[in-house]
Amino acid sequence: MFNKRDTSPAEADRSTSDAPVRSTPEPASSAPTPSAKGSGAVIGASIHIDGTLKGDEDLLIQGKVKGTVELKNNSVTIGESGHVNADIYAQTIAVEGRLDGKLIASERVVIRKKAQIKGTIVAPRVTLEDGARFNGSIDMDPETEALKAAFSSGSKASGKPSERPAEPVPARAASEKSSDQQPAKSLL
Repeated sequence: MFNKRDTSPAEADRSTSDAPVRSTPEPASSAPTPSAKGSGAVIGASIHIDGTLKGDEDLLIQGKVKGTVELKNNSVTIGESGHVNADIYAQTIAVEGRLDGKLIASERVVIRKKAQIKGTIVAPRVTLEDGARFNGSIDMDPETEALKAAFSSGSKASGKPSERPAEPVPARAASEKSSDQQPAKSLL
């Protein structure tokens, strides 16, 4: 009953273009990497960086980085050839290479079996694969001060008047204020 010749080429193109694009799901135990998401920056094996890295995309480090890495809303992956001597602030962090420093993640840190780490890990979830080398401390308290300080929205710095406690007004100033307001009310 169905004849392939009855459908026009335009209808055939429309039916294939409307099909949803499916991506292969990641294994639950792995941290997202830039190559898995299809976007992100890569620091190649021959690149050496000293300083502060900031950005709004995922990052794969295969080279050498010294300083600070701040990608607080994204993932950072230290590849097998990566050597990092820095503090890293990210949503998720995966380590396959070498790291000396702090790993501070708002979601999780994954330490692969070939990783070599000296430092501190602060994250609510930490995965340490069998065979990984780790020398340091791990803090998995989601309410820890280090996480709050690293990922705060800056509400303390804004100094909003509604957040300050009300200051008592001296009696004399209060009576002067009310007498100043009465004429304004009568004019309106």
